[in-house]
Amino acid sequence: MTHNHTRLAYILLTLTTLFWGGNSVAGKMAVGEISPMLLTFARWIIAMALLAPFAMKDLRNDWPVIRRYWLLLLFYGSIGFTLFNVMLYAALTKTTAVNASIMQAAIPASVYLLNFVIFRVRVTVWQIAGFIVTLAGVAVVSTHGQVARLASLDLNGGDGLVLVAVVIYALYTVCLRFKPLMNWKSLITILALIAALSSLPFVWWEWKTGTLIVPTHTGMWVALYAGIFPSIVSQIFFIRGVELIGANRAGIFTNLIPIFGTGLAILIIGEPLETFHITALLLVIAGIWLAERKTSKIPAISS
Repeated sequence: MTHNHTRLAYILLTLTTLFWGGNSVAGKMAVGEISPMLLTFARWIIAMALLAPFAMKDLRNDWPVIRRYWLLLLFYGSIGFTLFNVMLYAALTKTTAVNASIMQAAIPASVYLLNFVIFRVRVTVWQIAGFIVTLAGVAVVSTHGQVARLASLDLNGGDGLVLVAVVIYALYTVCLRFKPLMNWKSLITILALIAALSSLPFVWWEWKTGTLIVPTHTGMWVALYAGIFPSIVSQIFFIRGVELIGANRAGIFTNLIPIFGTGLAILIIGEPLETFHITALLLVIAGIWLAERKTSKIPAISS
């Protein structure tokens, strides 16, 4: 692993979490403007439509690989692309942004745990320390500097959905190690198609239960943003980042999501920049630095 590769991974993963932070803000803006399941379907059908014209040649070339690994691709698209977003968007209609932000910070710990339990991947002391420090930063920004508020947060139905989403995305992340060798345009396009198709039963459920919300003007803009940046750009960047530095190291960057989400809320909603925002950002950066420390002489937890 060269220094340039590591630096590239940092850039890609930082941009990934910036766009995913925007996805959380967009998901909150979508409440009442477009129903969660329809939003999930819309974002992936938009992503597929935008990618397909540029990916047809690569799809033809990679068709033997797609046929061979179709079950694995079905898993990636249905779990990482559809189910995670279905759970997150549905949760945002029932829980607060504070609760959702705090629980999404559990993704790195879930990645560590699943990697250790399933694949026996060693977890270093520095990675554990980095997770704890970044989690402290997330707690600061999520509670507006009043960390004692964590003790009073109650777990409701929305919180439960976020927890399920956390585990789902951690599982998707660690399983990217089995990703078949194929062109990135082919991969993202086929996964977007799978995600759009696998979200249709959820849309049908919304229609059947009378909870389907046809998108308003705002809802359409939210779907367009979600279809371009979190769906296309972030997925490409994240997959490449995992390839460059591994799932454990890439997973720590997800702690930036609530930080960027807060920053975007300041710009879009007009919330003031407070001291605790700066404190939280510094903690998260410090945590990432700790997790990225060289580990050749550091004891690791392994089976």
